[in-house]
Amino acid sequence: MHELGRHILAEIYGCDAKILNNKDFIEKIMIDSAIKAGAEVREVAFHEFKPQGISGVVIISESHLTIHTWPELGYAAVDVFTCGSRINPWDACNYMTEKFHARNMTATEIKRGIFEQVVEVKASNI
Repeated sequence: MHELGRHILAEIYGCDAKILNNKDFIEKIMIDSAIKAGAEVREVAFHEFKPQGISGVVIISESHLTIHTWPELGYAAVDVFTCGSRINPWDACNYMTEKFHARNMTATEIKRGIFEQVVEVKASNI
């Protein structure tokens, strides 16, 4: 079987609340996570909520990384989706977990675009 990509859904608990509420630091950690995993960063967008919380996305050539934080709970919901076999999304998740000073991370990996065989499709002139 062949998959197009790997999608990690990570629940990161027991994080430092000050880190989870620092937009600039979260953005840096997310970009660094992508780079540590070997991805090529394309675009970045982050938003700081009041009174607390950060949401953001790092678009990579290979797909994306997203985050939503709840500093008051010490919790971050993270998605890392990578296409192809060159990038390991676990590297990004593990790096974030370390940088958030988290006590625990649970995650699920989902294979995306699973095909039993690769079929060549040829366009025809109509």
